[in-house]
Amino acid sequence: MRLIPFARIRHYLLLSAAVLMLSACQIESKPASELDQIKQRGVLRVGTLNNQLSYYIGPDGQAGLDYELARQFADQLGVRLEIKPAYRQAELFPMLKRGDIDLIATGLSQSKNAVNQFRPGPAYYYVSQQVVYKNGDLRPRNLEQLISYQSEKQQNASSEAQDDDSINDAAAATLQVVKQSQYASTLRRLQKDYPELAFQVISNADTNDLLKKVSQGELRFTVTDSVELSLAQRLYPDLALAFELTEDQPVSWFVRRSPDESLYAMLIEFFGDVNQSGELARLEEKYIGHIGSFDYVDTRAFIRALDSRLPKWAPLFEQYSAEFDWRLIAALAYQESHWNPLAKSPTGVRGMMMLTLPTAKSVGVRNRLDPEQSIKGGVEYLRRIVSRVPESIPQHEKIWFALASYNVGFGHMMDARRLTKKQGANPDSWGDVKERLPLLRQKKYFSQTRYGFARGDEARNYVENIRRYYQSIIGHVGQRSYLQANDDGEILVIPPLEGEELLTPDEISDVASEPSDEAELSSVSAEK
Repeated sequence: MRLIPFARIRHYLLLSAAVLMLSACQIESKPASELDQIKQRGVLRVGTLNNQLSYYIGPDGQAGLDYELARQFADQLGVRLEIKPAYRQAELFPMLKRGDIDLIATGLSQSKNAVNQFRPGPAYYYVSQQVVYKNGDLRPRNLEQLISYQSEKQQNASSEAQDDDSINDAAAATLQVVKQSQYASTLRRLQKDYPELAFQVISNADTNDLLKKVSQGELRFTVTDSVELSLAQRLYPDLALAFELTEDQPVSWFVRRSPDESLYAMLIEFFGDVNQSGELARLEEKYIGHIGSFDYVDTRAFIRALDSRLPKWAPLFEQYSAEFDWRLIAALAYQESHWNPLAKSPTGVRGMMMLTLPTAKSVGVRNRLDPEQSIKGGVEYLRRIVSRVPESIPQHEKIWFALASYNVGFGHMMDARRLTKKQGANPDSWGDVKERLPLLRQKKYFSQTRYGFARGDEARNYVENIRRYYQSIIGHVGQRSYLQANDDGEILVIPPLEGEELLTPDEISDVASEPSDEAELSSVSAEK
């Protein structure tokens, strides 16, 4: 047997050790992937917009479409979620670029500029960009008419002004958009084909500020997306669509562009999962499923009632709301009686909550025209209905099924659920069931049910109206709270996040005028 000299073995050992050490150094010097860094940190840092769609503080704590999705994504990664809210879109991309956040979780347009610098996630809904004006003013129906209006403004200014800057400003001041927004990018792109198009880019405001200015007549036009306009109209009913600047465009979350695609890959997988499971559709129904229709006259009347009527009754709504958000009970009462405690219907229902005589007796109401008794009784009746709603229905959707039952009856609501299941849809999803409620009018369908004919379409509209009123009350109260806490005039449509509390009903009474007398209340017609 041939022996290997010790010196040679020693040489091999030293060489092997050196190779191992070098390999170890290379392994140690290789940076951890983005996903590994997040897991090692134990926190997913998410930037989002502080608004009524993406993220806000609701009666049950943090809420919002993007918040709920981000929370589920963090759960899937096995880490804690840390939300870093921004008030303007322009703040988000710099936060991502600096590494202050791991991703942007709010619906942002996949503009060319954004996509060149950052990586968009999967599209999860679509919006169009729209020019907004005040209802009642002259409406431009396309870019040519908008430019014609601006030219007229410029000509008028030229006869009065002494310098070119003020003349040009007169045209540009008619159309304002937020700096570093997708709307500014769209207008710049359109200027290549329409060089006469003028606009101003505003750095010290957000889109909601500009929408409010349009509503108040302080600004002629601005640009927003179709979802944001629908939400804003609940608070500013004078806002109206002039024309669309773009077709429907995808919106998505964003991550940094880098060779490491670990986080991006997980994001793709996550959105695939929530889309496949129906969770994405459920959340979209929860937050934007009720914004499709808009009644200008009804919304204007409701906004006026928020100032003239709600302050008087808000303390009672809060006192007797029990486990419910008092603003939801207020929305229910407005749908029932327009906050008229003396309301009567030919069908026999009466009072603030429009109770039938048998229902009133069952919940201990002796005088249906007594607003305190009516509110207390109506809440108790609603509580009993909620307790009967099947446990298989998600907790946050039980209230919509209960409200449908409040209107059309529990048996008919259950008929609609059974019909939904029979058609292969989800009987535990309000979004699916509300589409089947109108079928209860058709003999082809109600003949197959236990309880027969019902005005299911009215029940669906009833619930969707309450959802819209509820959203408007939240925005109205949140706006007043923010105005009290800030002197710079910045307004949010949702409750502020910096330690400020929503106004209580008592505080609302201090800042709004009350109805002049009971006769004024009784003049409101109630429909059931």
